[in-house]
Amino acid sequence: MGRRWIGIEMGEHAETHCIPRLQKVIAGEPGGISPAVNWQGGGGFRYYTLGDPVFLADSSINPAVRFPALAAYLWHFETRQAAQQTFDSPFLGEHGDKAYYLLYNGILGDRRPQGGNVLTAAVLAHLLELHPHPGPKVIYGEIARLSAARLIAENIEFKQIPYNIQVR
Repeated sequence: MGRRWIGIEMGEHAETHCIPRLQKVIAGEPGGISPAVNWQGGGGFRYYTLGDPVFLADSSINPAVRFPALAAYLWHFETRQAAQQTFDSPFLGEHGDKAYYLLYNGILGDRRPQGGNVLTAAVLAHLLELHPHPGPKVIYGEIARLSAARLIAENIEFKQIPYNIQVR
């Protein structure tokens, strides 16, 4: 029929009712408006499910969220660009003249949930080893153990998780 659409469903009926109905339409089942438009079947559809929400109802970060999901959210939040890259490193990417980094959930190898999220001199050295960037840097983490003067000297804007992350 040349239609393009997006359907959004919540609940089990998406799988128990909606998918079977779409499959019947594609197969050419003669229900609905099919006879009126001489529909013989064809086409296709894609079915996606959403992952855990990044934020809970109280605006706190969902503890189930892993690094790649939060990184993708922050990339979009900061750059207004859809993520095309795989987030498997604290360096998220460059946009404009800024480089973006995220310290969250053990991305530096410390597997404790609260570990590895602190910006120290050693962590900064590691980040700059991963991706040296002479321009402005935005680093998200739990806390910065660097002085305000050092952050300015290194051209770093530090943003604290979760307080500087906003739900849109």
